[in-house]
Amino acid sequence: MPKSIAGQIIVVTGASSGIGELLSRKIAAEGAFPVMMARSEDKLRQISEEIQEEHEWMPVDVRDEDQVNRAMAQVLSKHGRIDVLVNNAGYGIFERLEDASMSSIEDMMDVNYFGTVRCIKAVLPHMMKAGSGQIVNIASMAGKVGSAKSTGYSATKHAVLGFTNCLRQELAGTGITVSSVNTGPIDTPFFDRADPSGQYVKNISWFMLKPEQVVQAIIQVIHRKKAEVDLPFVAGIGSKMYQLFPRWADRLFASVLNRK
Repeated sequence: MPKSIAGQIIVVTGASSGIGELLSRKIAAEGAFPVMMARSEDKLRQISEEIQEEHEWMPVDVRDEDQVNRAMAQVLSKHGRIDVLVNNAGYGIFERLEDASMSSIEDMMDVNYFGTVRCIKAVLPHMMKAGSGQIVNIASMAGKVGSAKSTGYSATKHAVLGFTNCLRQELAGTGITVSSVNTGPIDTPFFDRADPSGQYVKNISWFMLKPEQVVQAIIQVIHRKKAEVDLPFVAGIGSKMYQLFPRWADRLFASVLNRK
């Protein structure tokens, strides 16, 4: 039977909107204690006012190592532990490589990948000492299957997945679970920045996941200590086909993947 998350201290980064916000609300409703982290103090405060259950929030920029270390140390000092770390902070910009600036590519990597690494580095010694804990990295199917205009974004998620798989092996036998949640496109404000024209969203609206589906999947990953989940299921099958037959899959799936 799935283990209840009630009473667990769960840190959620990128909690000021989208999946991070909805996840924080859901885990609070299930009796866990969410600690919401994001850059926007105003948004976090507003969300906090709407959550009736016990919770905390603090403004944190995952690009800033000192901020990350201080925030995690504060949580550990007050609560004595972090049971689950959900690395959700991230964003994407869809553009062709020839049009992308190096600063844009570097910043996506700094937030999506290095931000994940910074947060894990800050909590891992304490989980190791406790011999328990779970790290959940919100990755993307873009980390398994590339597409046009995703060179920068997909690279960050490839990095997250490679890092996650290596860390899972490093921590085998320590009592710490390392999980990845790999999603397809989700109907969240992510696309306000990634696709300001709205064209991509229009083209793939039939395929987009509902935020509630993704949040429920994350909850199940925490409940059941699962190593990995692909969403939607058909995308997971497609990614395996892509790995086995990349050129054939390019031809078969290009009309869907390259609609940005």
